Amino acid sequence: MQAASILADEQTVLVTGMLLVVCMGLWATGIVAEVVTAMLFFAAAMLLKLAPASTVFSGFSSSAFWLVLSGMVVGLAITRTGLGTRLARSLAGRLSGSYTGFIGAVVALSFALAFVMPSNLGRIALMIPVVLALCDAFGLGPGRPGRSGAVLAVALATPLLSAAILPANVPNLVMAGTAETQYGLHLAYLPYFLLHAPVLAGVKGMILVAAIVRLFPDRMSAAAVDTDEPAPAFSPEERRLTIILGLTLAFWVTDSLHHIAPAWVGLTAAVICLLPRIGVLPAEAFGAVNLRTCFYVAALLGLVAVVNETGLGSRLGHALLAVAPLEPGAPAQNFGVLTAIASLFAIVVTANGAPALYTALAGEMSRASGLDLANVVMIQVVGYSTLFLPYQAPPIVMAMDLGRVPLRSATILTLVVGLASLFVIAPLDYLWWNILGRLP
Repeated sequence: MQAASILADEQTVLVTGMLLVVCMGLWATGIVAEVVTAMLFFAAAMLLKLAPASTVFSGFSSSAFWLVLSGMVVGLAITRTGLGTRLARSLAGRLSGSYTGFIGAVVALSFALAFVMPSNLGRIALMIPVVLALCDAFGLGPGRPGRSGAVLAVALATPLLSAAILPANVPNLVMAGTAETQYGLHLAYLPYFLLHAPVLAGVKGMILVAAIVRLFPDRMSAAAVDTDEPAPAFSPEERRLTIILGLTLAFWVTDSLHHIAPAWVGLTAAVICLLPRIGVLPAEAFGAVNLRTCFYVAALLGLVAVVNETGLGSRLGHALLAVAPLEPGAPAQNFGVLTAIASLFAIVVTANGAPALYTALAGEMSRASGLDLANVVMIQVVGYSTLFLPYQAPPIVMAMDLGRVPLRSATILTLVVGLASLFVIAPLDYLWWNILGRLP
């Protein structure tokens, strides 16, 4: 009986490993839609009895799932009320006639929107049409290097810099949800922002601007945007949404005081947006919310839970630790190795899938390196925000398509910024962590 049980366990681990390879491969290559792969995971895991339903579908009870869903609703509200376009154009109207200043402003605006619109794809859909209109106004027509540079400024700044804001993108939410589910770790908004924003957003943003200006040099025509035309008055919906967003951001920033998780703050904001009279969207508008990303997040978290429950995660961890040079008492080496592991995962399974695999192995890596578990989990942000190819982040691909930017141009810029992130940003981040006293 014991031998049969061991054999059954071995078969379960093997089948789980095969399912992991299939799902991650399909998500990485995009052969089928990501929601189809998500449904495939749910069906296969249940039909093959790899784990109980409570484990397979555990992603739906995670805070990450609900924050993604609420972000979709809030993003839809920002788009439909016109508040996002008003914000973008009001900031763009303050641009100087300098091409470098223009690119810098586009990068800064892409980062600023992440505070109030927690959806990379939503911000891409909002920003690209505005940026293209501004390019036309500044004389950066189709085919001009500056037009490609402006589009790629949005494309890369949106997923890369938003990694410094906890509820602002899918990889962060997958990491937070997995850490909460597996280890009971609860990430707070302000400590997370302080740890990552100065280097991963500030310094990387400057490197991104410098790389774009260097690789896509151009000059803008004098003056451009008609700032004399008065902006239309705020609609009642815009006023109400401004109040909702202001309160939401205030609760996010002060979560260390009231201890309400960002997911439930976001969910409350989404509900208010859909309420009659005081909200800004009719209930029917929920049908326009793209639920595919939500199911994708739930499937990722469920897959990680199954991997851990079957014991596959532990085995993968031991195999990885056998070749990874992690040593207690060597914080610089461990920081570099863990960053490289997260970067490698992002190449293999994209930036969205990397946190699911990495976080599942964080416990093993913490024991091997001697680093605190929370620090091991946080180091991965440096890695999965280091991208080398456009396919690693769906928002980059989406922006390329909307802005008609050639793949070659996007690949060159992504590779340059990725290498700079690996050899400049990662060491600077290590120094910053030491200044904060996060590493021994």
